[in-house]
Amino acid sequence: MMRKAMLFIAFGVVLFAGACSPIYRNHGYVPIDQDLAQIEVGKSTRDDVAAAIGRPSSTGLLEGSGWYYVGSRWKTVTWHAPEEISREVVAVSFNDNGVVTNVERFGLEKGEVVTLSRRVTESKVKGIGFLRQLMGSIGRINAGQVLGDN
Repeated sequence: MMRKAMLFIAFGVVLFAGACSPIYRNHGYVPIDQDLAQIEVGKSTRDDVAAAIGRPSSTGLLEGSGWYYVGSRWKTVTWHAPEEISREVVAVSFNDNGVVTNVERFGLEKGEVVTLSRRVTESKVKGIGFLRQLMGSIGRINAGQVLGDN
């Protein structure tokens, strides 16, 4: 009888410990550096980029403004709401002829957008305002704001 009780308690402890372990999920797609190395700034075209790393799920608002690859990692523990623990964006910009002018990788550090890597043909970088908005707004929108309920 005592042995059954000890087994039951041990089973409960193992079950409880397993329920508290975090669950990690990845959302989106961000190409790795080896794939991005195939893209030559000033030479590669949209078709070259699509062949090397695929087409993105997000593009710039203006025609020809760029492609954005967004990936994030979320952590869920027990019944708590999921928490975003990392976010990364790769931005590939094109000129009017469809040739790559810029490849940048951005991340978040303490809630601030941080440039992780950058390859550009020009010194003035366009589109940072949109990217900062994209990186800063994810996770700050709730259902009431989207539906107009306040």
